[in-house]
Amino acid sequence: MGYALTNDTVKDFLAANERKSLLRFITCGSVDDGKSTLIGRLLFDSKMIYEDQLSSLKTDSKKVGTQGDDIDFALLVDGLSAEREQGITIDVAYRFFSTDARKFIVADTPGHEQYTRNMATGASTAEAAVLLVDAQKGVITQTQRHSNIAALMGVRHVVLAVNKMDLVNYSENTFNTIKQDYLEFAQNLGFESIAAIPVSALKGDNITSNSTTMGWYQGQALLEYLETVEVGTADNAAPFQMPVQWVNRPSMDFRGFAGTIASGSIKTGDKVRVLPAGTVTTVKEIITFDKKLESAHAGEAVTLTLTDDIDVSRGDVLSADNAPLEVADFFEADVIWMADEALIPERRYQIKTANRMLSGTVKHIDSVLEVNTNTRKDAEKLGLNDVATCQVLLNDSIAFAPYPENHVLGSFIIIDPLTNSTVGAGMIKSALRNASNIHWHALDVNKKARADQKHQKPAMLWFTGLSGSGKSTVANLLEKQLYSRGIHSYLLDGDNIRHGLNKDLGFSDTDRVENIRRIGEVGKLMVDAGLMVITSFISPFRAERHLAKTLVEDGEFIEVFVDAPLDVCAQRDPKGLYKKAHNGEIKNFTGIDSPYEPPLNPDVYLDTTKLTAEKAAAKVIEYLEEQGYLPRTSKS
Repeated sequence: MGYALTNDTVKDFLAANERKSLLRFITCGSVDDGKSTLIGRLLFDSKMIYEDQLSSLKTDSKKVGTQGDDIDFALLVDGLSAEREQGITIDVAYRFFSTDARKFIVADTPGHEQYTRNMATGASTAEAAVLLVDAQKGVITQTQRHSNIAALMGVRHVVLAVNKMDLVNYSENTFNTIKQDYLEFAQNLGFESIAAIPVSALKGDNITSNSTTMGWYQGQALLEYLETVEVGTADNAAPFQMPVQWVNRPSMDFRGFAGTIASGSIKTGDKVRVLPAGTVTTVKEIITFDKKLESAHAGEAVTLTLTDDIDVSRGDVLSADNAPLEVADFFEADVIWMADEALIPERRYQIKTANRMLSGTVKHIDSVLEVNTNTRKDAEKLGLNDVATCQVLLNDSIAFAPYPENHVLGSFIIIDPLTNSTVGAGMIKSALRNASNIHWHALDVNKKARADQKHQKPAMLWFTGLSGSGKSTVANLLEKQLYSRGIHSYLLDGDNIRHGLNKDLGFSDTDRVENIRRIGEVGKLMVDAGLMVITSFISPFRAERHLAKTLVEDGEFIEVFVDAPLDVCAQRDPKGLYKKAHNGEIKNFTGIDSPYEPPLNPDVYLDTTKLTAEKAAAKVIEYLEEQGYLPRTSKS
């Protein structure tokens, strides 16, 4: 006789499931340590696979599996075709399952070093990590790297799952050695708990129940541990904090502030502080999509209305009045670099916090973590997968909490403004200064007034090109022509500037970035003075030229690419620099042992193998006339 489902039994089941606690955890470790197999085994043994999935799994195991006639449990997780072909995990795969005791969301993260960024993504929302170690290999560098990243991302509990015990004859001595090695390594990483469990994901030993093959192990099986580890208490116990994601104003009669509560709880009548402004008000209503609440807690998405009609905008943060957040624009932060192109201090990036997008830069790299020794080293730049403590400066102040206290308000991602790619992730440790006492001072005489006085339109003409391409010659002729037409201008030349303002800088990538940053700021001031400023610098990196462009208003930046092939520039060699670079007398010379990134879409293109310097300058003048920067002469 079958079991009859009724509305009541369905409601009871859903209600019971809703009351279960939720654990988010990741599986991590080196490639081929058995992470996907472990998750597949958990799903299979916890009866979370439907009949059609099981049938498909058996078929796929015979076609592309790695276990002969046996089921390849990894195929339940390795969904990408590239992963199935190679037998590795590339992306982060999320799976949901539940038992009578708890609900779970597990992230299977990749083991290859080049996919460390994916592992960091999975760890960012996890409370526990199941760190797999191959019993045949023991603790290796990738084990240490993943442990350090898990600690940085705030993972609280670690399970050291010593896998493939069947391949070492279930040796207790092997397990104990690996356990001791790991505990010694991880003792200063700050995890709340570390549990070591010997397992065979393939055979099912100590996965959902204790194994008869390892009677010497008396601890919990993996699933039992995951069902009982403490979760979710920290966020609710913390003070109320909520980033404002959206100002909801459907009519003149309603104004609410929507967001997801990052920590703590709130109830009607509570006093809250609006940051960074610091205004104090009272919560009038707490509203969800279908009802009003008396209180709400961490993780809930709500709209709050306030008793006072005050200025609150997207990007602000509401916090408990008696526990306000810090406000600053300069931080010490741990940064995980996720891009092939290196992070160079002073290079401008977009910094995205929980509810704001700002411009920012890494001012200094304090130290880089050496993952295999847990020591620190100095570095001028960050490469792919580097983990470092840095000084990060934003263009505006934000309300924040240190990452260990609040993952939402203490984290940010770094975005390349040219490609819009996420290139790094950061966790705020502390403020390095509070900039709330520094304000922009409004001046009565502004840029327009200065330009009108000179009867001209200000602009920054940015000449870029290899050494020997003819930049300085053309720029000098251009300024002479502007002067003859009564235009107030100034020429900033690379060599001249390095005699004064930038005499302290060398020619490393880091110094080149700082060189152009300073020139961009000086050029911005000259444009603000109403001048037509000409800059003549190699400026080899697109990112820095883009930064200079963002410093001035739209229409005020003109990129002039003075182009000549490297061999032509080397043949010209007006200062003998190419010869010295080829002889090794000059290091980091652009075009020889330092790269040049040509403009992709310059406003003016000058091929100096086909144009004389005079004709090149005339072509720039023609562009300025066509675009309305200069009045046309009778000859034009």
